[in-house]
Amino acid sequence: MTYELLINGEKKVVDVPADTPLLWVIREELELKGTKFGCGMGLCGACTVHLDGQPARSCITPVAAVGKASLTTIEGLPAQAGAELHPLQEAWIRNSVPQCGYCQSGQLMAAAGLLNENANPSPDEIRQHMSGNICRCGTYSEIERSIRETIAAKAQPEEGK
Repeated sequence: MTYELLINGEKKVVDVPADTPLLWVIREELELKGTKFGCGMGLCGACTVHLDGQPARSCITPVAAVGKASLTTIEGLPAQAGAELHPLQEAWIRNSVPQCGYCQSGQLMAAAGLLNENANPSPDEIRQHMSGNICRCGTYSEIERSIRETIAAKAQPEEGK
């Protein structure tokens, strides 16, 4: 079947079976390689993307389920005006989060989804939200620190008003 997807702000047409996992459409049909295959069962989070701003596991989401939703991959994670990277990506780099780096696109997309929902989550809310994303290298404390720094940096301009 033919599907028209709105991905990273661009319309793309793919011709795949309805039950094709979105992950394979992204990686193989659209050749966006940032979204990773981890477990294939939606348990590890490496394949996390956004559907209308909400985190979704692309390995278990069939392309037919996307419908008219706006799809964002790590390649389309929006940066602030004039910036090349999303503030979370900048914090990730500053805190040396990536070790092997395999899970990082999924971690970033999950973190961005959290901040889309809740601009000021508590440490417990951060840990709860991120608990579904596995990091083989165990950089969980650096991930949490990066999220907290992003929240603090966003709040600083407001404090100066």
